[in-house]
This record gives sequence, structure tokens and C-alpha cells, in this order.
Amino acid sequence: MTLWSIGDLAKRTGLPVKVIRHWSDIGVVPPTERSATGYRRYDARALARLELARTLRDLGLGMAAIREVVDRERSLPEAAAIHADALEAQIRTLRLQQAVLRSAAQGTSFQGAEELAELTHLARLSAAERTAVVHEFVAEALGDLDVPTYRAGLLAATPDLPDQPTPEQLDAWLELAALVRTPQLREALARMAAYAAEHAPGEHDEREIEALRDLTDLWTQRVTAATDAGIMPDSPAADPVVAGIVEAWLPTQTRTDLKVDGDGEQARQRLLEQLEVAADAGVERYWQLLCVINGWPVRPSLAGPGQWLTTALRANPAPGARAAAITAMLDGADSEPAAMLAACERVLAEVELIVAGVPPTRFGDPTPCAGWDVRALIDHLVWENLLWTSLAEGAPRTDFAADHLGADHVAAFRLAAAATLTAFRRPGMLRQRYGDAPGWRLAEQVVIEMLVHGWDLARATGQPTDLAPEVAETVLPAVRAMYGALPRTPGGSFGPEQPAPAGATAADRLAAYLGRH
Repeated sequence: MTLWSIGDLAKRTGLPVKVIRHWSDIGVVPPTERSATGYRRYDARALARLELARTLRDLGLGMAAIREVVDRERSLPEAAAIHADALEAQIRTLRLQQAVLRSAAQGTSFQGAEELAELTHLARLSAAERTAVVHEFVAEALGDLDVPTYRAGLLAATPDLPDQPTPEQLDAWLELAALVRTPQLREALARMAAYAAEHAPGEHDEREIEALRDLTDLWTQRVTAATDAGIMPDSPAADPVVAGIVEAWLPTQTRTDLKVDGDGEQARQRLLEQLEVAADAGVERYWQLLCVINGWPVRPSLAGPGQWLTTALRANPAPGARAAAITAMLDGADSEPAAMLAACERVLAEVELIVAGVPPTRFGDPTPCAGWDVRALIDHLVWENLLWTSLAEGAPRTDFAADHLGADHVAAFRLAAAATLTAFRRPGMLRQRYGDAPGWRLAEQVVIEMLVHGWDLARATGQPTDLAPEVAETVLPAVRAMYGALPRTPGGSFGPEQPAPAGATAADRLAAYLGRH
């Protein structure tokens, strides 16, 4: 029989001699025998016992549990199960601690020692206590308003953390607990409830609620389709989209105080009011957090589609209103077509130089156009040329969402601009009627688009923004007449007018009028 000393075991296992000696002293790996001089000796069975003890120790078991296993007082599966349960409790505690620390590090609602203690308290609440937090919040927000269905829906949707919540669910609960403490959320819920109590008080059955869910799905789908097709909400092209949504919305208003025969200014004003009351980021976040906590699917945000629809309702307050306003403006304006063509030629040439000055390495840079990087902005410049060329040729393009640049952005712009000028130079085109507009108005639109978005590109890439000063000065009155009545809202084509600095160029003043800083 082969016997080894403690030193031999240390070499074989990699464990320190002191550790093996300690484990031997406490009976985890007792010596097989002792030498004549009193030194400990260990056989192969002891070596196997030592290696098992090391493995269990690496897994985190305590020495008492390890001894029970190696002494066969408890089976390995039993010990593993006990330790796994203990680890699960430790992991849950660590997750709670991690969530508290993460919330304290990132949040703005909790600051300082008292707030940290409050976070820790909230993380440890029972299911009943979490429900009470929400119920108290709802009671304070709604008061005695006559909105039983709305109240019941809020009270029924309580935060139900699972026994083993994910880090995302813990974070969501702590964020929700902070959110319901804010006066802004209480005020928003109270405002929605008060509006409902004024216009549609009392109980509402499940069919009415389901009809509203279906309506929400319908209008978001139609708005998304319009957006994907490149339809701007403040254009006449948005009017049919609005009309279809109003038609679907009117049947849901039979129990309200709205009395109308169909689509019209009063109906659109009421729909706009409802959207504005419901459009609160805090309330939307409240429902999103509840979904995360409870493991429900999180609905996509309604913020973007809602901004589009509210802008479309403001720009098209009655059926045909925006189109009529444009017609009236067109009837009262005139221009020298040749001069407009010359302006178009000059602006396209200057924008081409700006495009040529952009290396592909700048494609990911931000621009003054929200949501567009440099590449997307150049793509839009190309698209505008392709679009107006197709309109001039009587075959409107619909590939708004396609990639119009390919591998060579300069060549793409140059080809599109050349096609635009070829279409506009066709004999008679500038005086040809396109609906209510003469052809030179199409050239004018290209001039405006190129000036504004050329300015955006120059600004984004550090190039001079003084584009075609005389042309910019000439078209500024037309821009004011054409776009002055449009809503300057987040969903619209332009932001609020900005002040132009002293000595600003004509292109800078044009950009400032259309919301650029």
C-alpha cells in the first residue's frame, strides 16, 4: 500500500500544507496512520477524500457540511440540494442589494442616506405591501371622481414580483415605487380621470374597453404605415389618414357628450383633446414598468405615433383645410419661372459641393435633423430630388424607405440632381399645372429643401452654411407664407422658430425660422 506525507498530498492536489493539516486536525481528512516518528501518512482513499473536500469547498459548502459528506453521514445529492437552496437565498439577497445600489447610482428620486434606507425597505416589501403602495397611490390620485371602470383597472394592475425576480423586474419595481411618489404622475392620472368623468362618467363594460384597445391598434398601425410611406403629418397627404382614424374613432364616442354627425372640425378637436390628455410620458412609463414586473408583454411606446397624429390633427383641423389653405396661397402668388429654375441650378450646385466634402467616415455623425445621422441626411437630399423629379414626370415615387445612396453618395446626389434639372428644363414644364400648382412651384420646393437640408449637412460636417445668399433671401417670404401656420410640435416638419444671431446670413435666418439653432 502506497502512503503519502502531507507534503506529498500538497504536491498532488495543489493545496497548501497548512490547509491539509487543518483539515486533518478537524477530521475532514484524517491520516490513515502515523509513522514510527509520529508523522501523518495518507493512502489513496484519503487522497480521494481530500480531493472531494476541495471540490465541495470550491462550490462554497461549509466545513461542517463537507465533513458530513465525506463521512457519509449525508449523501452528496442531499448536501448539494441543501447548499443550492442556501445559495438561492443568498443570490436573492444579493440581487435585492444590487438593485438598490443600481437604483441609488442611477436614479434622481432617491438621494442621501435616508433615501437609500427607503430603497432598501421598498426592495424587501411583501406582495401585499407592494399592492398597498399602488392602491394608496391610486386612491390619492383619483379622489372621489366618478370613474369606476378606470379606478378598477388601476387597482387590478398591481405589481406582482415572482419568487425569483430577474434583475430587470427588481429594477422596475424600485423605479415604479419612486415614480408613484412623484406629484407629476398623480396629477397626470387625476387629469385623465377628471376628463373621463366630465365627458364619459360612470361604468364602462368590457366591450367598450376592448373597442378602445382595437382602436389604439388601428390608429397606431395606420400612422406607422403613413410614416413609413414618408407622409408628413402637417401635409395635406395626412388628411385622408386622419379622416380614416376619425371614422373608426367616432363609434367609441356614443356614450360621451360629443354630438356630431361625422368627421368635421368638432370631431377632430375632441379627438385631439383626448390624445393630448392621454399623452403623458410618466403614465406610459407606469404601465410599462407594471408589465416588466408582472412578466407581461410591454406594448410599444405610443409617443411617436401620438405626436404624428396630434400634429396631423392640428395641421388638418377640418377635412380639406390644409389643402384649401395651400390652394389659397398658390392663387395669390406668382414668380418668374426662369428665375426659379436658375435658383434651383445654383442651389443644387452648392449643395453638391457640400455633399462632396463629406467623407464616409462622417456618416455616423449627428445632424440638426432629429433622428438622422449624416448618411441619412444625404440620403434624404437624394430622395427629395428623386421625388420631385418623379412628380414633374407624372409618375410619383413611393420608395421613401429605400437606400438611395449605394456605395457612392456623391455620385448618387449628382445623378439625382441632374435628373431634377433635366425634368425642370423640359419645355413648358415650369408653367404646366400640377393640380393647383404651376410647375415652377415644384422647382421652388426643391430650392427650399436643398437650402434647408444643405444647411443641416454643412452645419453637421463643419462646412460654411452661407448657401446661395440671394436665393435664400428671395425664398424666405415664400417659406413664411407656406409654413407659417403649421404647428411647431415634436411630430411636425419644423421645430419652433429660433432667434437668428446678429449678422446672420440669409440661409442662417431661413434655418432659424424653420427651427434650427
